[in-house]
Amino acid sequence: MRYFLYKLNPPRPSFISDITPAETKLMQAHGLYWRGLMAKGMVLAFGPVADPKGAYGIAVVQLENGADTLPLADNDPVIKANAGFSFEIHPMPQLLHPSI
Repeated sequence: MRYFLYKLNPPRPSFISDITPAETKLMQAHGLYWRGLMAKGMVLAFGPVADPKGAYGIAVVQLENGADTLPLADNDPVIKANAGFSFEIHPMPQLLHPSI
């Protein structure tokens, strides 16, 4: 297994305070998408980060050796909607977790 940190960057720094109704629906679809990946055992944890410099989302993902990291990001509803969100994907050379 390999592990990755997925960081979801919002479309603007003020996103949390001025989210639109359309963006709220997108975020609901986003949450359902990542919950589905969690149910498949691919996502160990995900959620928002209240960074004072600007909120963002993260997911800790485990993938089989050789699996492509991009499809998980590319298939996220917020990315498919082309609504200004973007992902950064960073490998985690080691992950310590009680169940691993």
